[in-house]
Amino acid sequence: MERKTAHDFDQDLLILFDAYVHGGIDRRTFLDRASKYAVGGVTAMMLLEQLSPKFLEAQQVAPTDERITQEYVEYPSPNGYGTMRGYLTKPAGAAGKRPGVLVIHENRGLNPHIEDITRRLAVDGFVAFAPDALFPLGGYPGDEDKAREVFPKLDQAKTREDFVAACGVLKARPECTGKIGAVGFCYGGGMVNFLATRVGRDLSAGVAYYGSSPNLEDVPKITAPLMIQSAENDPRINASWPAFEEALKAAKVPYERHLYPGTQHGFNNDTTPRYDAAAAKLSWDRTLAFFRKHVG
Repeated sequence: MERKTAHDFDQDLLILFDAYVHGGIDRRTFLDRASKYAVGGVTAMMLLEQLSPKFLEAQQVAPTDERITQEYVEYPSPNGYGTMRGYLTKPAGAAGKRPGVLVIHENRGLNPHIEDITRRLAVDGFVAFAPDALFPLGGYPGDEDKAREVFPKLDQAKTREDFVAACGVLKARPECTGKIGAVGFCYGGGMVNFLATRVGRDLSAGVAYYGSSPNLEDVPKITAPLMIQSAENDPRINASWPAFEEALKAAKVPYERHLYPGTQHGFNNDTTPRYDAAAAKLSWDRTLAFFRKHVG
C-alpha cells in the first residue's frame, strides 16, 4: 500500500490532529470532529490510524546495527525526579573521544522514533544521549495514546531539571569530548531553547525543531548558537517566533532560522504522514553541519 503524505489530508484535519497530539483536545473530541472528513468508506478511526506513527516502517538504523553500540543508562537528577534513565548510543570501536548530542523527544517520551534518531547520530560519529522524561512514571508505555495521557502528569519543573542534569551527564561521559549540542523536536525543541537559557557554555550548539520559545527575559543568558527549524503550516508555534527573534537580536545571540515551505509541524518525523522527505533531508543535513561546526 502506498504510504500517505500530508497532501492526502485536508489541512484543517491536520490542524485538528496537531491539537490532539499536543493535548488541546482528547481522543473522543478528535474522532467526533474528524468524522466530517471521513468520506468514501473511511471512518474517523481509520483517519486516526493513518495519521499515527508507523515506527518499524520508518526505522533507518536497527538496534542491532554493528556500526554502533547502545545501552540504557540511569543517571542521578537530584534537583529533578531523583533517578532518570536515557538511551546512549555511540560509534562502535571508535578511537578517541567524540562530541556529544543530547536528543530530546516530543511529548510522548522516549519512543522508538527518537531512539532511531539517536542511533542515526551515532552512525554520524556522535555520542548521542536521549533521556526519557517519562521514566519516573514508568517510562515510555509502548503506546502513543497512553504516552500522551501520562505526559501531562509530569511536574515540568522537575522534568526541566532532569534535562539539565542530562547535559552534565553527557558532557562528563568518558567517551565524550566534553563539547555537546542538543537537538529536540516539538516539546523537545522547546526544551532545547530552555536549556540554552539555563546551562550557558555547557551547551555548544542547539537545534530546535518546531519548538516553543523560552521565556524572553532569559534570552540574554543564551551563549550557544541556535538553529531554529520551522514548518510553514504551524501557527501554534510560529506565533511566538517574531518576539523570540527580536529578543535574540537584542541579545546578539547567534542564530539561524529555516522555514520549510509547505511543511507541517512534525515534518522531520518519518513515522507519520506529516513527514516531508525533502525538507527532512535538508533540515537534517543542516543540523549535522551545524553540530560539526560548533561541537566538533
